[in-house]
Amino acid sequence: MTRHFISLLDLSPNELLSLLDRADQLKKEIKSGQTSQAMQGKTLALLFDKSSTRTRVSFEVGMNQMGGNALFLSPADAQIGRGEPIEDTARVISSMVDIIAIRTGSHGNIIRFTEYSKVPVINALTDFNHPCQLLADMMTVRERLGRLDDIDVAYVGDGNNMCHSWMIAARQFGFNIKIAVPKGFEPEADLLEACKDKVTLTNLPLEAIRDADVVVTDTWISMGQEDEQQQRKQVFESFTVDAKLMENAMPDAIFLHCLPAYRGYEVTKEVLEGPQSAVWDEAENRLHAQKALIEFLLDVKI
Repeated sequence: MTRHFISLLDLSPNELLSLLDRADQLKKEIKSGQTSQAMQGKTLALLFDKSSTRTRVSFEVGMNQMGGNALFLSPADAQIGRGEPIEDTARVISSMVDIIAIRTGSHGNIIRFTEYSKVPVINALTDFNHPCQLLADMMTVRERLGRLDDIDVAYVGDGNNMCHSWMIAARQFGFNIKIAVPKGFEPEADLLEACKDKVTLTNLPLEAIRDADVVVTDTWISMGQEDEQQQRKQVFESFTVDAKLMENAMPDAIFLHCLPAYRGYEVTKEVLEGPQSAVWDEAENRLHAQKALIEFLLDVKI
């Protein structure tokens, strides 16, 4: 049976932990100069109708490190949901490659694509969630804190796709998360209900961050929201993660951000580049976590 990775819910908690173990191993191997040919003769197609830096680089370099190939289709090339029907694109491309990663706006588009794909499909970001980022985030938390299940996470900012992803991670990995968002910018109600045992919602950043082990934020202005820039800056101005706010977290708390980060808006330069920031390890870990994910979905025997 073809397995896809559209959400963290597509893998069991035990599978997710095993995948993180493998990501740790792959990271150690590449640091020691070991190379792999696990993906020799395999091709990953990257279908992006949203631009990307870290996602594209991590997938392309990952396939190269494992001896495989990556084929990138730009927004002008892919046009998921525009022009050729999604069903046709899925049938054709999946007949030529071994695995596909899709970065698109509409979450419904990637769901439809999986229904017609012959090969595994990876969600490389939609407007609903960003599960690959959370694999890297969980890997980073475990590296820094040594655990995942007995932690308190604070998410401060917009109830967007990153917020949704952290909520799902709380459910799958067993930690608690407090989410601070402005009124009117809450995460989706259905997801809140599904994750209610692990999620606390507030409109006060201080309430969320108090005694947190992990502090997370994201940009206030995502792709496609540029017209709302001034309005959003006003609404979110009290949601900046700065050094004063971080003082209320645990002394050994770490700060995470999926990037790109806008210094002086959702986070100050002092925090982003300070000793509690794990952002740069987090960014690198996209590479190793996604390599482990590709191996898992293609059922590569190590």
